[in-house]
Amino acid sequence: MATVVLSSFPMIDPETYREVLAERVDEPVEIEVADLGSAERVAEAAAGADALVTDINTPVTAEALAGLDLRVVVRSAVGVDNIDVGAAADEGVTVTRVPDYCTDEVATHSVSLLFACLRSLKAYDGEVVAGGWSWEAGSPIRRVSASTIGLLSFGPIARRAAEQLAGFDAELVAYDPFVDADEMAEFGVKKVDFEELFDRADHVGVYAPLTDATREIVDDDALARLDEDSVVVNVSRGPVVDTDALFDALERGAIKGAGLDVLTEEPPEDDPLVGRDDTIVTPHAAWYSEEARDDLNRSGAADVAAVLNGETPAGRVDPDADWL
Repeated sequence: MATVVLSSFPMIDPETYREVLAERVDEPVEIEVADLGSAERVAEAAAGADALVTDINTPVTAEALAGLDLRVVVRSAVGVDNIDVGAAADEGVTVTRVPDYCTDEVATHSVSLLFACLRSLKAYDGEVVAGGWSWEAGSPIRRVSASTIGLLSFGPIARRAAEQLAGFDAELVAYDPFVDADEMAEFGVKKVDFEELFDRADHVGVYAPLTDATREIVDDDALARLDEDSVVVNVSRGPVVDTDALFDALERGAIKGAGLDVLTEEPPEDDPLVGRDDTIVTPHAAWYSEEARDDLNRSGAADVAAVLNGETPAGRVDPDADWL
């Protein structure tokens, strides 16, 4: 009998895993649900398990993996920054992810955050709730078609966002060292280097995975290249943006606002970016739709089934990938 341990995080649905595994795996499969909020809990809960299905708060460290006999670790998301992929490979453990289950949702959420900030929707709503009725409550607002929007990274989500933004006639530029200019041009986007992205862009959407190279890449120097009407949107990972640098830029009025679906600490405790009039924060919900949640669980379960059946899973993460 194979044993699969699922995180108790609500986005992971045990019933879907039971259904898919019963259909695809010949041997009996036991499903266990556990709190996996620490490396110690991972090591304890996954002892004797064949598969581990994780959430964003599951630290799958080298130390935890060393004491386990896992065959596969599934990351129920796009990114794998909570998993030591190299250590997993050393232990003979396959790591998988679900790279495309919420592409449309996250892109739409990022564009929604951008326009909510650009159009000062939070300020206008607050004005009306307070009994006012003034267009000046959200000023200044600049015309979108006269702006340049920069995309930090140009993977599937940024590409979908570019498609959604195309109808607004803004200029689109992107920085991604792993994507060539011709590929970006197919989406109406001009390839630029990192400094030029922030020099040219009026607004920046952050889509980069969290790696050693991207941690706090949006720092004081990058933000200083923007102007006072600029908006920064982050739907990737909180630590890609330097919290202190962003807070300082907002405090000084160096940029107009920020739309954030991710923070350095989630859920936040005393985060200075939460509760500001010039910032919209959503609870890492950009991925969510009912359809995306179903796709996430079915894809994750299919990867577990593939490994248990001795097959290569669709979402396998290459431990030698350049972006890790």
